Amino acid sequence: MDPHSLFSLNDHLEALSQHGDPLEVLERTVDFEYFRSWLVEGLGYSNGSKGGRPPFDPVAMFKILILQAQHNLSDARTEFMIRDRLSWMRFLGFSLGDRTPDENTIRHFRNRMTETGTLKRVMKAFEWQLHKKGYIPMSGQIVDASLVPAPKQRNTDGEREAIKAGKSADEIWPDEPAKAAQKDTDARWTLKIGGKVRYRPDGTPLPMIALPVFGYKSHISIDRRYGFIRAAAVTSAAHPDGRMLRQVIDRENTGSEVWADSAYRSQSNEAWLADRMLTSRIHRRKPKGKSMPIATARANAAKSSIRARVEHVFAHQKNKFGLFIRTIGVTRAEAKLTLANLAYNFDRLVFHEKRAVTP
Repeated sequence: MDPHSLFSLNDHLEALSQHGDPLEVLERTVDFEYFRSWLVEGLGYSNGSKGGRPPFDPVAMFKILILQAQHNLSDARTEFMIRDRLSWMRFLGFSLGDRTPDENTIRHFRNRMTETGTLKRVMKAFEWQLHKKGYIPMSGQIVDASLVPAPKQRNTDGEREAIKAGKSADEIWPDEPAKAAQKDTDARWTLKIGGKVRYRPDGTPLPMIALPVFGYKSHISIDRRYGFIRAAAVTSAAHPDGRMLRQVIDRENTGSEVWADSAYRSQSNEAWLADRMLTSRIHRRKPKGKSMPIATARANAAKSSIRARVEHVFAHQKNKFGLFIRTIGVTRAEAKLTLANLAYNFDRLVFHEKRAVTP
């Protein structure tokens, strides 16, 4: 390489740093080397004694998945961006002219992370990293769920009935393997009711608009004080929120209070929380055919001021990450959302660490 070109490259990278490269901040804040032992052990990386082309560094590959989650990129687009952006190459530890992962390598690494359970273990490892930094969950938790859309499926009535009956794609389309491979039988349709409340001229509210959504549902629990995602689960979009309360409660949070919207209120959930000495701060529903009692409305409003913090998490993921499920099946959807949760937690850690050093 021409030495003048090398100096120009270094000058270019220095200029990126001076303008505030966010990936440099992320590199300084998150200890990515901390994950190496989990990645090597979980993925079965060899020591190279058997020869052959050496695999890409597992930490660099994990960073690629985080970048992919932050920018909602396909595998092919991720391959291009690694080669196109100097800031990405520096973050990943590649130099100009180095061999970089192609889309198949990226897809295979992500699938291996999912199949071996390594992705979940890395999520847990980051939880331990947070504990070491002092971000211990001890002030209660907030639970909520959000719909994540996926590409719509066009099926006949008979095919829809077969999907609802729990049949696999191979069972529904046995003679069309190519078609079966493109069919997602785990995602479901549901209605999303919401939006801005509109009023009639006399001041009475108009009915809320119901929009059909096809895809999955991301269930999370965040700690009240720091706002990190501490527990998560993924279901089809049609799965009731309240049934997932027990799966997403963070057992390590030493605070006893649990905030959630009225979809989580049921006798069984209230009894379950009480049995575990957890204090329910779940919203109460309006009595049927009656107006909301003033005391209940005020209590709900007080709970909303705290519960709203979890909405910021979903807004961050959807607005910044452009969250959308492009893969097929709940297992890969779970991998996608787990990476999005990790990426959010990394951003959240950067936020807290910056605030800690700001005078």
